[in-house]
Amino acid sequence: MIDIAIKKTLLGASGGLELDIKLHIKEGEFLALSGTSGSGKTTLLRIIAGLENAKGSIEVQKQSWLSAKKSLPPQKRSIGFLFQEYALFDNMNVLQNLLFVAKDRTLALRLLELTELTELQERYPKTLSGGQKQRLSLCRALMQKPKLLLLDEPLSALDPTIRAKLQTQILKLHKEFGTTTIMVSHDPSEIYKLASRVLLLKNGKIIKDGKPKELLLKQNGSQKFSFSGELLELKKVDIIYVAVIAIGQQIVEVVLSKEEASRHRVGDSVTLSTKAFSPTLS
Repeated sequence: MIDIAIKKTLLGASGGLELDIKLHIKEGEFLALSGTSGSGKTTLLRIIAGLENAKGSIEVQKQSWLSAKKSLPPQKRSIGFLFQEYALFDNMNVLQNLLFVAKDRTLALRLLELTELTELQERYPKTLSGGQKQRLSLCRALMQKPKLLLLDEPLSALDPTIRAKLQTQILKLHKEFGTTTIMVSHDPSEIYKLASRVLLLKNGKIIKDGKPKELLLKQNGSQKFSFSGELLELKKVDIIYVAVIAIGQQIVEVVLSKEEASRHRVGDSVTLSTKAFSPTLS
């Protein structure tokens, strides 16, 4: 059980912002934090980890991490923290990086097995790919068997194939070790695949709290597929207009009418939608 009730004034591009969070997390939950940049997601993780100060209280399994009287230092909080950066020791091989955290060879070998790194245990970080380094970082975060695993968009810099594979391994480790996990992510598919609960933050406050299916699936109206993207180019081809749109890692072309084309400009954030009466997958 984790109970959080914190407040902190943040300084953003548009002025002051009050981070005001009251939250109860069950043991073993996989919680995703979503919302626009500057809504307070990463700051919340850092406050939980003890890397930033805040007013209020944090209680984890009846142990006080933050109160009006004291703040437990980060090294005394049972936390695994995984950032986008790898934070590995280049002068230690894969196995040594894990054993430096905790002298538990059995656990280290088990984590390497689960993340398919066993054959690389004698290799050094500089010889590993980005995906392999991130898997090793994940193993390091779990070496102390933390009560809480904090993930701050750790996969955002990886290509889609490696990212999907690592998502599967994160979920496998979460289930095997029963670690309560809080993840910051902007990727709806990642949230849907991993999380059991989603919090949507806006201007420092929780505005939605529910299951991924409830918050992410579009279940009203005419049942459309909708994708958000950026308009890269708008061009006229004979008598039609063509919009070139970036959607995630994909570039697509869409035919527009003259009226539709007149309403958009290059650089616009757009939503591409289509009715799904007869969807096909290939």
